[in-house]
Amino acid sequence: MTIKRSIRTPIQNRIVETGNLVFVGGVVADDTTQSMGPQTQNILGKIEGYLGEVGLDRKAIVAAQIFVTDLSRKKEMDAAWTGFFGDEMPTRATVGVADLGGAMIEVVVTAARS
Repeated sequence: MTIKRSIRTPIQNRIVETGNLVFVGGVVADDTTQSMGPQTQNILGKIEGYLGEVGLDRKAIVAAQIFVTDLSRKKEMDAAWTGFFGDEMPTRATVGVADLGGAMIEVVVTAARS
C-alpha cells in the first residue's frame, strides 16, 4: 500500500492519501471569534482548497466528522453545511466536545477519487 502525505504543518500532514481515499485532518476556522455559521463556511472553504491541491473538489467528500463545542448552535452549522454541499452532502457525524482550543467547530473529512 502506498501512502502519500502532503501539506505538512508542525503537528500533522494536512492530507494523507492511500488507494482511492484522501483524508483531510482536522480543520478549524482562521477567525475563531466569529459565530458558528461563518466558522463553518471558512472551514469548508479551506477544506476545498486543500482538496484542490490534490486535484479534487467538494464533490469528492464522502464522509465527515464534526466536533462542536456548543450543540445548541448546530442549526447555524447545518445552514452553512447545506449551503456548501447542496444536494451532494457526504455522510457525517456531529459530536459535542468540551474544548477546541478557542474554536467552536473542527471538521475532518474523507474524500474518494473516482
